[in-house]
Amino acid sequence: MTATRTELAARLAAYDRLLEVGVGRRPEVAAALVDAGSEVTATDVFDAPVPKSVTFVRDDIVARRDALDGGHPGAPYDVDAVYGLNLPAELQRPARDVAHAADADFLFTTLGFEEPVLPVERETVGGETLYLAPRRR
Repeated sequence: MTATRTELAARLAAYDRLLEVGVGRRPEVAAALVDAGSEVTATDVFDAPVPKSVTFVRDDIVARRDALDGGHPGAPYDVDAVYGLNLPAELQRPARDVAHAADADFLFTTLGFEEPVLPVERETVGGETLYLAPRRR
């Protein structure tokens, strides 16, 4: 794992229960969070290989957002934070909406060349910008 990913995991470890949107083939941050004592569920639209310590649920964040109907998104979104790494612009709003419906913070990094498409606070973690769309209180 890169130094930046290690620092991102350390920053996210402030949360007890997290869900990673779009884990893909890079579950190292999720695994590091579990090692730090957090509970982590990883999701993706395709089956993704994750360590046994990380719970995996096949889920489509866009479909989940579209099915909200003003309520809680349900399991597995009983978390303190939803995060995405290298999250493309088209998934930022759906992920934020689901996180906020779950009363969770939403944190993410972008693909690098993209700016966030929603209002965020910015934080530098390692060499990466971490964006935070805090839950509504």
